Amino acid sequence: MNVVVSNVKGGVGKTTTAVYLAASAVERGLQPVLLVDADRQASSAEWLEARPIEGVELEEAPSERTVARAMERHEGFAVVDTPPGDERVVRAAVERADAVVIPTRAGGIEFTRVVATVEMVPPETPYGIVICAARLGTNDLGQTIAWWEAERVPIWGVVPERVAIASGPEGRLSREGIEVYSDVLRRALRRRPR
Repeated sequence: MNVVVSNVKGGVGKTTTAVYLAASAVERGLQPVLLVDADRQASSAEWLEARPIEGVELEEAPSERTVARAMERHEGFAVVDTPPGDERVVRAAVERADAVVIPTRAGGIEFTRVVATVEMVPPETPYGIVICAARLGTNDLGQTIAWWEAERVPIWGVVPERVAIASGPEGRLSREGIEVYSDVLRRALRRRPR
């Protein structure tokens, strides 16, 4: 199974989401788990080099051809961290996805970028958004959730704003982050094609 983490906008939590989904997959016993870093910035690769996750293998695949090959040849469970703004690589990944997780943040500027990402997802491929670094109980978050619900875009998770979750390779994976992303993974798995 290939779960692609994508949003054409940068800075929304794609790498954090990809790493936590891979760690959550290991906890669920979905091994072997492959994390494909399709971003030329190699943020996932840097994270795993600084803090390896037992049971997660890494493959850097920053082009259309390499990401397609990585997704097609592996056996087991793969999470693909896609780049912002590189539509060709994103399309190559989402066309091979069994599910697409779209990280975003609360707020108006995010809507158009998520919609642009959703438009790239093939009609038969399940997808859902994850609202990252959410300030729980705020009007902004409430309005964002209401907007996505009105647009009939599934919300697979709301990740609370916590330093430990978004600290990147400088910090350890948090138990809370694993639990939140385990719920996201459960939703992606439940919607996989049969």
